Amino acid sequence: MEIARHQISSQSPFAPLESERIIHEDDDVIAFYDRYPVSPGHALVIAKQVTASLFELPPETQAALWRAVAKVRDLLQERHQPDAFNIGLNDGPAAGQTIQHAHIHIIPRYKGDQDDPRGGVRLIFPDKARYWEE
Repeated sequence: MEIARHQISSQSPFAPLESERIIHEDDDVIAFYDRYPVSPGHALVIAKQVTASLFELPPETQAALWRAVAKVRDLLQERHQPDAFNIGLNDGPAAGQTIQHAHIHIIPRYKGDQDDPRGGVRLIFPDKARYWEE
């Protein structure tokens, strides 16, 4: 397993990154396949600058992250042909953040991967997820 020599801080909980997991990189951002994917193609996008919250990053870096999310989504669409995506982040421990380096999840979704995917990210509160009528 080759360790990437990319400019990710050794202070990052994601370091070191294996080269084969990296799918996008620019001056400010790096994207890679999740080590514990919830679906085929599940990827993370992080800033090279280490902060716990995305909102601690300078506005220019936040913008670079979202540009990278769009690029990675397109790449995953080509490579994995999912039917849809969940894209999101956990900002703070009360929101479920367990790794203290801000990261955005790009999770490809496939028809049939759940019996009823309606509610999407609202399912973090299953009793509040259903708001629609049949």
